[in-house]
Amino acid sequence: MPPPSPEVVRFLKAVSSTLAWSLSFYPQPILNYRRRSTQGTTPAFPTLNVLGFLAYSISTAAFYGSPLIRAQYAARNPLSPEGTVRFNDLAFAIHGLILCVVTLSMFSQKLWDFKQGQERVGRCIWGITVGCVVGMLWVVGVVLGKGKDWGRDPLGWAWIDVIYALGFCKLVTTIVKYIPQAYVNYQSQSTDGWSIGQILLDLGGGILSNLQLVIDSSLQDDWSGITGNPIKLGLGNITIIFDIVFMCQHYILYRHKKTRDDGLEGERRSLLASDGETLAR
Repeated sequence: MPPPSPEVVRFLKAVSSTLAWSLSFYPQPILNYRRRSTQGTTPAFPTLNVLGFLAYSISTAAFYGSPLIRAQYAARNPLSPEGTVRFNDLAFAIHGLILCVVTLSMFSQKLWDFKQGQERVGRCIWGITVGCVVGMLWVVGVVLGKGKDWGRDPLGWAWIDVIYALGFCKLVTTIVKYIPQAYVNYQSQSTDGWSIGQILLDLGGGILSNLQLVIDSSLQDDWSGITGNPIKLGLGNITIIFDIVFMCQHYILYRHKKTRDDGLEGERRSLLASDGETLAR
């Protein structure tokens, strides 16, 4: 039997990474629903996820379907004019945004009537959210003010810079969103309420996403395709690093420490602070 063609290999890698990352959004809301509680998790994670995946959905849609953005990308990357964004990336982004909104809604007692922990979306998280929005508006203003032909000239400030800024917004939220949850786990000395299933699937998606990027660039015989899509490369690597941290917490550091599903112990209550206070320290 002849070996599969490079196109088939690339397709299988794309499907597998998208499937793993897409499935990773389900374990946490399912766990919350079964426990009828969000205790043990921080709302900072889904809050920043919503912002990040909104930015990622817009940037991915632009790279995939906008003739203007694709033309500007080709002009700036003549050795690799075809971007490495695929339909599976767009499908993943939109699907992820929807599931993030659902998970965030579970922190509303009016909508779900779940038991809530003491964690809140702190000032630091809101500051990052506002900062991302203000930064995006600033880039749009620069493109309109300094760009040639209303941002259509790729050699100056152009609309592709706005799309890159959206991608970096996703990168920033990805870096920050894990920190409050990792600290909450550290403070409570437990990962109870935090689904390890989503972490394992997330890790698999990050590894397969990097493999897909390498395969796409190798098939084009030009490794600048990797540097031309730094957001996707960065997301995969950051995901892997933090997933390893959570796995160490769950399987090594706090593997024998569990808390009750029906409430937080008094000592744990005193340890858990809001994510805003945590980051402020």
